[in-house]
Amino acid sequence: MSTLALSPSGRLLLQESGDDWPLPESWIKKAPEAFASSQAQGLFTLAAIRPDGPVPPVFAFWKDFSSQYLTLLCRIPESMEAAMPAIAPPDDGRLNDLIASAPPMPGGEYLSKQVLQAMWNDLDQWAREDIQAKGEGLNPWLKANAPLWRQVGRVCFHIAENKKDPDYPFALLATYAPRLSAGGGVQYRPLGKALQEYAGERNKQALVRLLEPVHQASKRVEFVRELVETGDIYHPLALTAQEAYMLLQNTPDLEESGLLVRLPDWWKRRPRPRVSVTVGEKRKSVLGLNAMLDFRVDLSLEGQKLTQDEWRRLMESEDGLVLIKGQWVEVDRDKLAQTLDHWKQVEAQAGKNGISFIEGMRLLAGAPADLKPEDMDREDGEWSHVDAGKWLSKALADLRDPQGLTIPGRGSGFQGELRQYQETGRNWLWFLSQLGLGACLADDMGLGKTIQVLSLLTSLKAGKGLSKPALLVLPASLLANWKSEKERFAPGLNAVFVHPSEADKTTMEQMRSAPAEHLDGADMVLTTYGMLMRQSWLLDVDWGLAILDEAQAIKNPATKQTRTVKKLKADARIALTGTPVENRLTDLWSLFDFLCPGLLGSSARFKKFSKGLEKRSSDRYRPLRNLVSPYVLRRLKTDKSIIADLPDKTEVKAYCGLAKKQAALYAKSVQELAKSIETAEGIERRGIVLSFLMRFKQICNHPSQYIGDGEYSPNKSGKFLRLKEICEEIASRQEKALIFTQFREMTDPLAAYLGEIFGREGLILHGGTPVKKRKNLVDVFQRDDGPPFFVLSLKAGGTGLNLTNASHVIHFDRWWNPAVENQATDRAFRIGQHKNVLVHKFVCRGTLEEKIDALIEEKIGLAEGVLKAGGEAVLTEMSDEDLLKIVALDINQAGL
Repeated sequence: MSTLALSPSGRLLLQESGDDWPLPESWIKKAPEAFASSQAQGLFTLAAIRPDGPVPPVFAFWKDFSSQYLTLLCRIPESMEAAMPAIAPPDDGRLNDLIASAPPMPGGEYLSKQVLQAMWNDLDQWAREDIQAKGEGLNPWLKANAPLWRQVGRVCFHIAENKKDPDYPFALLATYAPRLSAGGGVQYRPLGKALQEYAGERNKQALVRLLEPVHQASKRVEFVRELVETGDIYHPLALTAQEAYMLLQNTPDLEESGLLVRLPDWWKRRPRPRVSVTVGEKRKSVLGLNAMLDFRVDLSLEGQKLTQDEWRRLMESEDGLVLIKGQWVEVDRDKLAQTLDHWKQVEAQAGKNGISFIEGMRLLAGAPADLKPEDMDREDGEWSHVDAGKWLSKALADLRDPQGLTIPGRGSGFQGELRQYQETGRNWLWFLSQLGLGACLADDMGLGKTIQVLSLLTSLKAGKGLSKPALLVLPASLLANWKSEKERFAPGLNAVFVHPSEADKTTMEQMRSAPAEHLDGADMVLTTYGMLMRQSWLLDVDWGLAILDEAQAIKNPATKQTRTVKKLKADARIALTGTPVENRLTDLWSLFDFLCPGLLGSSARFKKFSKGLEKRSSDRYRPLRNLVSPYVLRRLKTDKSIIADLPDKTEVKAYCGLAKKQAALYAKSVQELAKSIETAEGIERRGIVLSFLMRFKQICNHPSQYIGDGEYSPNKSGKFLRLKEICEEIASRQEKALIFTQFREMTDPLAAYLGEIFGREGLILHGGTPVKKRKNLVDVFQRDDGPPFFVLSLKAGGTGLNLTNASHVIHFDRWWNPAVENQATDRAFRIGQHKNVLVHKFVCRGTLEEKIDALIEEKIGLAEGVLKAGGEAVLTEMSDEDLLKIVALDINQAGL
């Protein structure tokens, strides 16, 4: 199966997908071929070829987008074909509507007005260039490439008001545009003139082509058929309000027939009397999921309340167009009555206490209060609107645009300076947590989610104080990162670790037996997803905040891990993730079932609700996006406001544990080293030390590299597991990565493993790669639709290559020489790089790797030698005692 994915650069790419929704038969061959040629040709093909079966939601969205362009292209008059003007993209309002209605898709987080505008311009440029290259003009080009589309715009129906005649308050004039005016604009003439012009030239074929859209419209619209039969279509006509309404209602049919229809400006916004529902007018001391909101039903027109007398006059009028308060409005008495009756029933059921916060948020999003799919496309939905009251409206505005939020205790106790977007994120997290609502901080990897949370906790402590500790649940691989960041940025926070790597067995038992005593005075408690399942007492504590890092760990609602996490008790909840949360509906539901339990209903109800969205006639996914957007804050490294505030290159440590077999082999090797160097001296000793250092590196990478069995099972290496965590997020963002290793024999196992993670093959370059082939590999990787990863041996790929399409560099194993590593990093971070580069340096905890890394960071003692001569050379000159201290295994730190 195939899907369309949006790349970080805003390009639309056809990719393989695990979805079970096949393409229509008529698209299976032609759509992939078109997208392989270009993005513009692919978009055009979706609109030009009629699908002969159900269309997957992602393809339907892009088909609708390109169909809008094709409609405007077809409206270009014949007289303007010689010098076709560029067709401007839709306005910002229409583009925002498109984005709000977009279905979940890979790379959906990159969808923006700028991206849609660029795609539109790309499509327009491709079409105009292809039409010019073929040299036959627009109509023959459409006939050859999009035969389903007719030339639109040759004949135009002008429907206008005639305020001088109360009995016939509207007029219809059919025109055509034979040529440009002297000023370069389109010159419209009454359609009757066409009979004279074309007959005089004896050009019956042109006349037939001109009138073909009128003929097609007469088949669809009875009123047009009558005008054609009587010949009134060729003369200006006065219309009653009901006749005008009939034409206005049938505008889509007229346009699909090939006519251009010019309408009164007010009809575009379809003014109607509506049932106005207001939720949350009165201020609440506490919001939260359990809050009750006031609920009021009124009658309004264009935001102004209608009196009972005005409403009565409307209901006594005929259906169609009615003049009220000086403007024409559309009236359907039956639908208005049904709508009012529905909302009065809801008001009665709510009673004096109002409705729940969850129900109110659903209604404001445009979804039914109970999420029942049968209510998703209610006809009376067009005759009512739900608005937030003054107090709730202000709260929601702050959630959606948190730039102006400020908090007490700001910055107190935080040892560092937040960038502007990080300060905004911290304030937003504080605001939601004070309201008792869930918050998902979905910033890109490398934008500092950790320090935003640490700043939040220091602010809470400096403000009202942390009356209850916050619980942080992390992957085991991130414990060291959080500990390091906490000591650096928030040393004043009292942290308790519930994990064997940071607490001995006795302490763990004491915490289990007397949690209140051990948590007294704690500001934050850090544990792992695995420990949460084994330390059940954590589920009994009433936490101030429950914070999940790498929250995609609970995306599968059926796992024991997810079910356990959702049992946590907390005043407010926060999820941190760099993986897009809206791109898979099951993942989205599971995350929100933790963050805002009940908001998306039960799993079964949400599935039915989602299917109801797919069946909507328009704005399919807008209600879901509106419902979840207040609780999700996402900043991308591609945002111009973020890029300006970021360093060009960010380096982070990726701490890894050791699997059991790794730890056993490492410990055994330390014992063998100690025995081997007892009596060895000189060159022999240096040789022994170097061979064991190589062995330690190999074991830290994967036991199979040392043993040579070729197995490379991922669960037998902490580095492989950490690589998966990082690359799953990179893949979910449609980004690219360089992976460096100093071992040629590791390139194939890494590439095979990464191929499974990315779902696509990558590239490999090492010393055995022919020089002539290297440029081709670089060119392929640099393409926007090229492979997502490139595995390189450090010596072969460390210099001379330009790989700026990568935004991540991963050092899978360390050279222990920063200069060499920096040379490799600069394959991506160099002239021509327009992205911010994130560098991940893998370090196995509790091993030689961690100790060498610490010494390099401190730049003291051994570090000076490492920087100049390389780590191995210096280690061979150490005393036995110092050497064994360096290589010794700390089993508690190293364990997964």
